[in-house]
Amino acid sequence: MGRAESPPVITVSTDGSCLRNPGGAIGWAWANHDGTSASGGHASGTNQIAELMAVLEAVRSHPGDEPLVIQADSQYAIKCSSEWVHSWKRKGWRTAAGGPVQNLALIQSIDAAIAQRPGPVSFVWVRGHRGDEFNERADELAGIAARGVRDAAPEPPLAVAAVEPGVLF
Repeated sequence: MGRAESPPVITVSTDGSCLRNPGGAIGWAWANHDGTSASGGHASGTNQIAELMAVLEAVRSHPGDEPLVIQADSQYAIKCSSEWVHSWKRKGWRTAAGGPVQNLALIQSIDAAIAQRPGPVSFVWVRGHRGDEFNERADELAGIAARGVRDAAPEPPLAVAAVEPGVLF
């Protein structure tokens, strides 16, 4: 009897960017090793939020049975998503010291996305800014997204001129 073929593994690198931590514009990105990618940003946040957003969007964007390997340079994002989350859930979403879990809604969203995904999700830490092609691509995309949000000028309000009675344009 032949061995069943293993499903192909999807490998995705994630990264986040915060232009001023905390409170500056943030960007997140994932770069699939097949060449596809996505990114986005928000007007204000923290580096930790950006890193978690990248993981969440990577999981959401890769549904299916195939194993998903997320490579990240953030130990925080990896541990929140794969280690600490289990004890936090057991403790009613409290830390070991009894305090509230920071970025709880994002971490719960990541946990739910992983639980809903039929295929397994695993994490691998990579050293950032050390020439890893896909980590560098995710870093570049996250930075572009953060700068795009920061530089986006709000639409000017519509000017409404008061019209004097009896005066026509």
